[in-house]
Amino acid sequence: MKLKDSTVFVTGANRGLGLEFARQALARGARKVYAGARDPSTVTLPGVIPVQLDVNDPAQVAAAAAACGDVTLVINNAGIVTLKGVLDEDSVAATQRLMETNLYGVMRVSQAFAPVLGNNGGGGMLNVLSVSSWLSAPVLAAYSITKAAAWSLTNALRNEMREQQTQVLGLHVGFIDTDMTKGFDADKMTPEFVVARTFDAFEAGASEVSVGDWTQEIKRGLSDEPGVYIDYQR
Repeated sequence: MKLKDSTVFVTGANRGLGLEFARQALARGARKVYAGARDPSTVTLPGVIPVQLDVNDPAQVAAAAAACGDVTLVINNAGIVTLKGVLDEDSVAATQRLMETNLYGVMRVSQAFAPVLGNNGGGGMLNVLSVSSWLSAPVLAAYSITKAAAWSLTNALRNEMREQQTQVLGLHVGFIDTDMTKGFDADKMTPEFVVARTFDAFEAGASEVSVGDWTQEIKRGLSDEPGVYIDYQR
């Protein structure tokens, strides 16, 4: 699927990676870009159509799908992070909050827009995952649980949407220089680099893309004995 002449819906499009997805979709010739955000007044990118969307609100998700019936590409970008290990106090409640957005939010949007994509010839779905889908560092353990679940969800969506010819792409990526990673002492990629590589993979027909040398190294190490994830402590 090509971005040119597509109609794109991006969740969490008011800043960071979501904003860059919207910007580059326009630059690649998308006919229309809907920018979903909990507060649509925070969407300031010229050329996009702001849409009120809290992915945790089923009514708003349904309303967005009903109002944007011409969508051919959904980008499930909205996500949150909390610095919690699984043995920390309140870790269960923290993980539940993360799951609402990072897993169930993606599921709600995907379920609502799947018929829209099917009615428009299949189109595509792009889910923003993470290298944390594969690794669990102590400070990001709760987040990693949700991203591992979202990876599994992405694989399930690919299988179930194949019959309607929807391309489902999972993006695995390390640290990106956005508000979400402020305070992290790590090498970070720019949103511009990540989105460009992701859209290149999507337009090439890929089902999964690992952006960045470190992410690609980790993926290769999953089949090592022991796997790279076994003793990971970063």
